[in-house]
This record gives sequence, C-alpha cells and structure tokens, in this order.
Amino acid sequence: MEISIDSPSLPRQGARAGTIVPVILSGGSGTRLWPVSRESFPKQFWALTSAQTLIQQTALRAVGEGFADPVVVCNQEHRFIVAEQLRQVGIENPRILLEPSGRNSAAAIAAAALLIARENPQAVMWVMAADAAITKPEDVAAPLAIAAAAARRGRIVTFGIQPERAETGYGYIEVGQPIAGVAGAHEVTRFVEKPDRALAEQLLADGRYLWNSGMFLFTAETLLAEMQAHAPAILAPVRRAMEDATADLTFIRLDPTAFSASPEISFDYAIAEVTSRAAVVPAAFGWSDVGTWAALWQIGDKDEAGNAVDCCNGGLAVLKDTQNCYVRADGAVAAIAGVQDVALIVTKDATLLVHRDRAQDVSKLVAELKRAGRAEAREHNRMYRPWGFYESLISGDRFQVKRIVVNPGHKLSLQKHFHRAEHWVVVNGTAEVTRDAETLMVRENESIYLPLGCVHRLFNPGKIPLVLIEVQSGAYLGEDDIVRLEDTYKR
Repeated sequence: MEISIDSPSLPRQGARAGTIVPVILSGGSGTRLWPVSRESFPKQFWALTSAQTLIQQTALRAVGEGFADPVVVCNQEHRFIVAEQLRQVGIENPRILLEPSGRNSAAAIAAAALLIARENPQAVMWVMAADAAITKPEDVAAPLAIAAAAARRGRIVTFGIQPERAETGYGYIEVGQPIAGVAGAHEVTRFVEKPDRALAEQLLADGRYLWNSGMFLFTAETLLAEMQAHAPAILAPVRRAMEDATADLTFIRLDPTAFSASPEISFDYAIAEVTSRAAVVPAAFGWSDVGTWAALWQIGDKDEAGNAVDCCNGGLAVLKDTQNCYVRADGAVAAIAGVQDVALIVTKDATLLVHRDRAQDVSKLVAELKRAGRAEAREHNRMYRPWGFYESLISGDRFQVKRIVVNPGHKLSLQKHFHRAEHWVVVNGTAEVTRDAETLMVRENESIYLPLGCVHRLFNPGKIPLVLIEVQSGAYLGEDDIVRLEDTYKR
C-alpha cells in the first residue's frame, strides 16, 4: 500500500503544540565496541551502563508531560528489536522509520523532520543518537528548556558538554557570544574536528571549547528550510522517499530507490557547520558517546585499584595485581593478572585485549576480521528474530545443533528447505508444529522429525517461552536455505 506524506495511514499522534518530539537515530554498528557490538546486534541494544539498554535509556529521557511519542529511524534489519526493546520499557507507540540503506545522519534527520512537519511544522525535535549515555539525567531538564526556547526562535541548537579531559575522540565547539533573549544559549563560533593530543590539551586549557554531543534541537520547519538552503540534494530524494513510503505492519518503510539517491553525509557536515543559525547550550549532565571500551572505563564504577568490571550472563571476572583496567565477562570467564590500563572483553565466541590508549583501534581489528571472512566480525552466535532468537551450539561436517527460543504467541514462517532435514526436541514449553498436512502438539521431552523438503512451521501457543533443540543434517546448512511460503512478519 503506497501512502503520501499527508496520508492518514501514517501515524499522526505526538506533535502537539508545545511538545518536544524525541527523534532517536539508531544506526551504525559500533565496531569500536566489538566483540559485544556487531552489525547483527549493535551497541544501542546492549545494557552497557545500567540494567537498561542504551536505546531504552535514550527513549526514557523524553517521556511524560511535554514530550510526544518518539520517532525512531533505524536499519530495517533491526526494526523488531527496536520495537520490542521500547515496548519493554512501556513505550508502545513509537513511529519507526525504516532506512532501506544507510545514508548517514543528514538523510535520517530529514526523513524524521518531514514526518513531524506533516503533523506540526513548529514542533521542536530533539535529535539523539540511540547509543550515547547520560550519567546524570536529573541535570538534563534545565539545559533542555534553554535549548528548546532557542529552537523555537529558529535556531539549530546543540548541547556542548563541559570537557573533563583532553579527549581526542570527540569534536569540539567554540562558544561565542550570548544569544539575546535566551539566557544560557550562545552563538557557535566554530566546530573543531576530532583533535590530536596536543590540540585537545590546548582546547581544554583555553576554556572556550566544549565537547560536541551530537544532540540537536530545532523545529521541523527550521530544519527543512535550512536543508533546502544548504542541502537540497539530500532533501529532495528524502522527500520523494517519504512520499512513496509504504506501510509495513506498524513500521514506515521509506522508498528504497529514492532514499538511496541521497548523498551519504553527516548532519554536522551538511547543516550544523554551515548554517548561520547554529547555537550551543553548555551542559554538564555526564554525557558520553560510549564509543570505546576506554569510554566505558571512564564512566564505570571502579574498585580501589581503578578497575571497572562488568559480568553478565553468568560470566566471571578474576583480577589479581591489576590496576585501571576495564574487564567484561559475558557468559565466560575472564582472568587477568599483573597488568594495567588495558581493556579485556571475553564473550562466548571472541576475546579482545587492547590498551585503553589504543581503544580507537578496535575498528581496525574488526576490518581485518572482515577481510579474513570471519562471521564473528559481523554476527553474534545468538541471532535475534521477531519471534525470539536462536544460537548455534555445535556444528560439524553435514550437521549443526541449535537452541531455539520462541516467545509466547509467536510463530516462525511457514517454510521448507531444499538441502537439510531437522529434528526438534522440546525442552521447555509446548510447540504447535505444522508438518505438511499435519498439525501436532509437541511437549517437553518429546521430539518431531522434519524430513528434507517438508513444509513446516513452529508456533508457541503457551504463556512461557518455548525452548527447543534443533538438530540439522544435510549437505548445506546455511540460513539462506529457507523458502518462506507465509510469514507473519512480512520478511
């Protein structure tokens, strides 16, 4: 079904007069936080700084009175993960825009602005990356109110974070003169690219420079006017992509042909650094882009030796004579002795050891792994699907064993395979299995055989997660040997 920018098929809730519309950009793969962050499940979906994931923390900063329902722009492969993680924290009605291809932040923000302008062109947009952390959320309200006031006066506003150290991983903003009528907001004199160590120390000592948070506030009307003036080559194809958008369940799928015609460029380069309306509001609410393992060490709770330790999923970390290290044990044992200033991350299928001063280089290691053709560079052993997840337990010549977890009320696609047979053993819950013309109930400690070529489907009719062990056998066991005949999730 095709819909226009003014179609009632697009959700209209949220952009009421006086409200702030949170816009969450959930793109990127976060390769500098490998092996936890990977393309299949990047860092915004992980609980790295609290019990909530980064995207959940981001969304919860902007709920309640004064805020509209959020607009999220994400990769189409992550749409169900985004929707489920927001639902887990009580956000039931996000408007989720699906990017058919990554074109960087300028195109993503333009798409969100076009959607919001249809509801209320004067609505203030608060653009946030889904993968940043704020350690003092109670200190956000005051600078946010200042930034919103400046945005309503036609400004493109960003938060400038009071620097705590000479950081080479962040860009900087030189603070200019105060803006008349908006106490606490300033002109932007210039933006500075990520500096080397010497320049970073100079900027810190100068006192006029703040870290560039990458968060922005502006009205939809102001943003679209500035894009028309400075980036029409971006705005025009994105506008076409929105006009030709299609409804996909509860998602809005941007037209792929039109959207791919947009140049791939960041919002900072396209608008923030060229507009005459740029403003900055100084803030000190504990912002971090959580871009590296060194950044997580900086904001983490530390023991008396300066070590920050994170154990999850049954992991264990043992440290001896170790100082100022970051250690994460994810479902595995990490043991470290006699070292300092390193980050050690151990997962079930990969281990990373890097000096904290070289944390920016992890992305180079990931690039090497990709060149070597290693799946670990892109994918986790656990792969999430809209119905639950699966993970490989063991594989060999012509066989593979997986654990499959299906959430209550969910079902896999009706499918068949050309190259493999499967044997399912239920270990928790009850499975309703379609096998050709049969429909069978398979309970705990029972099994069922699915011969090669049979049409089959798995459904969890119960109230608890369905867990089963799948044994595959055949000449080819790749995930692309799936012929979907019917799919609830329209994949």
